[in-house]
Amino acid sequence: MLSMAWHGSAQAQGAKAPADQHAQHKAQKHKKKNKAASARHQRAPKAAAASGSPLNQNPELTLWAQEAATRLQLDPVWLDKTLAQVRRLPLVEKLVLPPASPAAKDWGAYRARFIEPVRIQAGQRFWRQHQATLERAERDYGVPAAIIVGIIGVETLYGQNTGNFRVVDALGTLAFHFPKAHPRAAERQVFFRTEFEQFLLLTSRSGADPLAIRGSYAGAMGLPQFMPSSWARLAVDFDGDGRIDLFGSAADAIGSVANYFKAFQWRPGMPTHYPVTLTPGQTDMDTLMAPDILPTFSAASFVGKGAALEGAALSHPGPLALIELRNGPNAPSYVAGTENFYAITRYNWSSYYAMAVIELADAVTREMQNKP
Repeated sequence: MLSMAWHGSAQAQGAKAPADQHAQHKAQKHKKKNKAASARHQRAPKAAAASGSPLNQNPELTLWAQEAATRLQLDPVWLDKTLAQVRRLPLVEKLVLPPASPAAKDWGAYRARFIEPVRIQAGQRFWRQHQATLERAERDYGVPAAIIVGIIGVETLYGQNTGNFRVVDALGTLAFHFPKAHPRAAERQVFFRTEFEQFLLLTSRSGADPLAIRGSYAGAMGLPQFMPSSWARLAVDFDGDGRIDLFGSAADAIGSVANYFKAFQWRPGMPTHYPVTLTPGQTDMDTLMAPDILPTFSAASFVGKGAALEGAALSHPGPLALIELRNGPNAPSYVAGTENFYAITRYNWSSYYAMAVIELADAVTREMQNKP
């Protein structure tokens, strides 16, 4: 039986990737990978949860509720009472749209949002406070403590940056009023309809008040920013108190992040990436870039296409991908990404996000070593 507790608020986009999604990722290839990181992590206006019109003004909601109560085995009285209080939030509809005039991708600007003193110092404090739990998660799941610290730091600044949207409003809005102007509106609306259903299932089964839970404009929750489906499938009771609490239990958050990466085939002991040197005119960029961030090429094939590796990278046993990080008007940066780099992008479909997690993890590790 799923047991859970709800405290506080949550706010970033968080874990939302189904188990096999390279096809979806390819469809998102032109998604702005460094878009709106600050928007995801900004505090929503306090009035956000109370604004907007009643969601049940949409006749589609009434028809859905009648069918869903039976299919999901939800108490129809509880469901009707809940839905009567859900609001449609126009701000949420705006936030999910791609920017009308996207700025050039700039790894340096993206990196600066996350690899900075406040976040690094907070990461050191979090690591020291929960060191035994992080070490246990690394032993149990094979995921480095540093990567877990990096994820929670990028997502919520270790719980300091929390949103103020009622999750039921955010998910209800996107489930029934996803903006048609979005290039993938139909697919995304199906996704959020599923997440809305998962959220209602979680709260009804646990006895939690669905109207009291606050999170991101996309419905992500807790320190690790899990979407409802990820909470249901991958969240764990790592502190052993008989309930799963991603809001108030750092241990549950740590264990759940580790379990998430284990589910997405994290390889213990494998680096996330290697340096790579490209020579203009001698590198087959079209072939190397075609799979995007999906590891595809053996080390020998990688080198054979003009991407020079050295040291341990030359004997890397698994496939590699050429990862491009654009730097605005300057030349892009490149690394050779492994299957573990790809695993981090299953948390957020962005090579910029993955590299920010990795570099924050490295920065906090150095801080721990410099200040024992």
